[in-house]
Amino acid sequence: MSQPPLIVTAHVDNDDLQFFDALRTRFFPPELNFLRAHVTMFHKLPPEHRLHIDDVLRQAAQMTGTVEVEVTGVRNMGNGVSFVLESENLARVRENLKTAFKSWLGPQDRQPWRPHVTVQNKVHWQKADALYDMLSSEFARRTLRVKGFDVWSYIQGPWRHERYFRSGQSVD
Repeated sequence: MSQPPLIVTAHVDNDDLQFFDALRTRFFPPELNFLRAHVTMFHKLPPEHRLHIDDVLRQAAQMTGTVEVEVTGVRNMGNGVSFVLESENLARVRENLKTAFKSWLGPQDRQPWRPHVTVQNKVHWQKADALYDMLSSEFARRTLRVKGFDVWSYIQGPWRHERYFRSGQSVD
């Protein structure tokens, strides 16, 4: 049996995720909502290189303190809605990781990175338009704190948490 691909997310402070989790619980189709709100950095890395991936993430986390990320807007994705994120520091960290993982990246991870938090997906465009209008009218900028990286195994829908690399140290 082959191992599932690995996903890498930015580890956002729990308090900062509560707002997005509440929206995701309310607006994401429940039959598809397998996990909390998150910021995906890499969608599909090869599990056979897990030890090297862990080493790269451990080193990156040790060299990176808490990174502030600005929530700068709302994006209509056509069949869902997400919040737009901006951080030069996090983009630089992601670019360094991309270089380290270059030979393993699939098409999605080779594209320019557009960090976001998805609160609705895989719905009819009219539902997405309605939520986009509502969230846009209520939008207020906020700051998220990224405190490392998480590695997940993709289990054909649900994700299984494998490891957390905290800024400044690694933690299982």
